[in-house]
Amino acid sequence: MSAAEAFVTLATTDSYCMGAAVVARSLRRHGTTRHIVAMITPNVSEQSRLALEDVFDEVIVVDVMDSEDYHHLSLLGRPELGITFTKIHCWTLTQYSKCVFLDADTLVLCNVDELFDRDELSAAPDPGWPDCFNSGVFVFRPSLHTHTRLLDHTSRHGSFDGGDQGLLNSFFSSWSVEDLSKHLPFVYNLSASSVYSYLPAFQQFGHNAKIIHFLGADKPWNSQGNSSYSHNMEQFVSLWWKEYLIHTVSSAPVVQPKQEQEKPQQIQEREAKMPFTENLDTSNSLLAHFSPPPPPPPPEYLYSQSEPAVCSHTDGTQLEKESRSSEESEAEDPPLGAEGSESSDVPADTAADPTSCDGPSDVVWKY
Repeated sequence: MSAAEAFVTLATTDSYCMGAAVVARSLRRHGTTRHIVAMITPNVSEQSRLALEDVFDEVIVVDVMDSEDYHHLSLLGRPELGITFTKIHCWTLTQYSKCVFLDADTLVLCNVDELFDRDELSAAPDPGWPDCFNSGVFVFRPSLHTHTRLLDHTSRHGSFDGGDQGLLNSFFSSWSVEDLSKHLPFVYNLSASSVYSYLPAFQQFGHNAKIIHFLGADKPWNSQGNSSYSHNMEQFVSLWWKEYLIHTVSSAPVVQPKQEQEKPQQIQEREAKMPFTENLDTSNSLLAHFSPPPPPPPPEYLYSQSEPAVCSHTDGTQLEKESRSSEESEAEDPPLGAEGSESSDVPADTAADPTSCDGPSDVVWKY
């Protein structure tokens, strides 16, 4: 193990501790050789802190830093992000020579230790403004000198968005124009919302995804019963819950305050409803386990006038028969045993397992 290097995350509430635990578990399951460190704030409960100590090498309590920049935060529509200034305490972790910061709302899909080959400040472009980097995943070198300069920059200039991302982009202002080797590929910080904002690119490159980032106010841990998600987003959220729940039966979970703890049977029932086709432990790449939705029927103009329009919108009888036949065929598939239980209602997947984050080159993504 390379004790001089570490993955670092931050949890400022009990609910974010749930996300932090998933970050650590997904890193460990994919065989990282680095230390995993959590920074937490004093308001995190003792129960959550103790739960994090079971999965992290170090849990460090840090003081809250809040920008209190309500004007810029209102432009984002995220007034709670002022406390993300607390993130800059990561530069005080001088017991490590190099670190990779991962937001607590990320999910690691494979081993990403190669990030430690990158220099400070390496990060992926932000999908909303690509000349800025997204501060959910970045490489940095702990330094008290850098920390002092960041504090000074904060007091002098603040943040153009009221949160840590605006602050770090203005401090590391040369990121967009100087060393392109510090531009991480988007697959290291793939925002879950992007999979439906630019589907062609996701279809082409999505199987290479390494880290998923749940941007926005809706987080996986508060997503239960949210029917507004797209099909792709639902599958990412299900991946997150699968990672969380496979550890819940055998160990005490980090739970939100006053939330009733589920019984093992309830957990197994929820797992059985998740759209998984394989157990998470069978592959390094999880994206190949997605069950994409059926493609829409082809438009009428694809058929010549001499051909019967058996699949057209005006005569959908044959299409409906095929759809029912496909559904009946799927219903006959044998159930796949869920992890931590004897059986599950999850249908088996006949696709070959990929062996790395690169995934098989012949995978066809359908949306």
